[in-house]
Amino acid sequence: MYNLLDGLSVIEVSSFVASPTAGLYCAQMGAEVIRVDQIGGGLDYDRYQLTDEGRSLSWENLNRAKKSVAVDMRTGQGRELVQELARKTGQLITNVPEKSFLSHATLKDGRDDMITVRIMGWGDGRQAMDFTVNAASGYPLMTGPADWDPDTAPPVNQLLPAWDFITGAYTAFALLASLRHRDATGEGGEVRIPLGDVAIGTVANSGAMAEMLYRGSDRQRLGNAIWGAFGRDFRSKDGKRFMVAALTPKQWAGLVEAFDVAEDVATIEAKHGVSFAKSDHNRFTHREELFALFQSVADTLDYDDLAKRLAAAGTTFERYRTMHEAANDPDLVTNNPLFGASPDNPSGFSYPAPGPFANMPERERGVPHPAPYLGANSEEVLAERLGLGSGAIGKLMDSGIITGSDKDSL
Repeated sequence: MYNLLDGLSVIEVSSFVASPTAGLYCAQMGAEVIRVDQIGGGLDYDRYQLTDEGRSLSWENLNRAKKSVAVDMRTGQGRELVQELARKTGQLITNVPEKSFLSHATLKDGRDDMITVRIMGWGDGRQAMDFTVNAASGYPLMTGPADWDPDTAPPVNQLLPAWDFITGAYTAFALLASLRHRDATGEGGEVRIPLGDVAIGTVANSGAMAEMLYRGSDRQRLGNAIWGAFGRDFRSKDGKRFMVAALTPKQWAGLVEAFDVAEDVATIEAKHGVSFAKSDHNRFTHREELFALFQSVADTLDYDDLAKRLAAAGTTFERYRTMHEAANDPDLVTNNPLFGASPDNPSGFSYPAPGPFANMPERERGVPHPAPYLGANSEEVLAERLGLGSGAIGKLMDSGIITGSDKDSL
């Protein structure tokens, strides 16, 4: 954990993936992130995978290093507490709808410089989630084997909720940009970040939208081949699948060297009157002949032998792993300084925990912090943020407006 955002406090009222991710990234950089949930847990509190004791591993990992306050937001008094927490703190991350008790208009009444960063579905207010936004993006209908019939082939959904994670990262960036603007001008404001706009905007930023409009049609399915360059999965003699990619002349030269196919490549070049050395276009256009050539060599070598040759030639490659294999891989996890020793997780399950992705050589990354138990910081936060005394807090607890830690409740 880095302390670059030390002194910054953020209230987070959220659920699922995108909004908690934004808070997580802020917390990993040193901000005090106070997540406020409904008593008993929000919509994502029991999201799969659950341990035998009923603890969500998803919730546990998306809420590391945060504090937790549990409030009955179904009551007027509970909602007023959350509103006051947001105002006193001055900045809120949420995916609660704008027309709610956490509307920016309500929050800025009493705090003109209030910053509200709100994740939405679509810009027009319609609901959306990663999987439905992805369906609209076009990617699932460009994914799949090259020999599938384009008229009858099904879409292929991605398993990773990538739009959620991209939106979460963009939300953290938007919050920090808003804070910088407030520091310079004294102005607050609301920032609305529609998940759907992040998706279609990313399609545009990648150049894919311009490509579709220019070509006047959809891109064909390519299986595991890389669009517009040389790259694909191959299979070694001993049955291990691996991915190679060559996007630069140096990477291409390394592959030719590692596979020892310089003469065969020259024959294909002469056949078509082209050069592959510096042309992504030529390598992509004649990919099927090149794929067949490289696979013919892979058929004769075990993966370990191929990997040594590929590494020695400075190529870009990687063996396919199952996710279970990845989670146990020494290079990816065990010996990776990104991961620290398992903290005291609420689930009681011990496993490597990642810190912030950024690597700052002149700073200690610090140890990963655990997620809180739900409601673990209710009394502390209300005392520090709202100045409530023990008597007032006791009354709120007795009336069921707030609760403390649920450590022993599951």
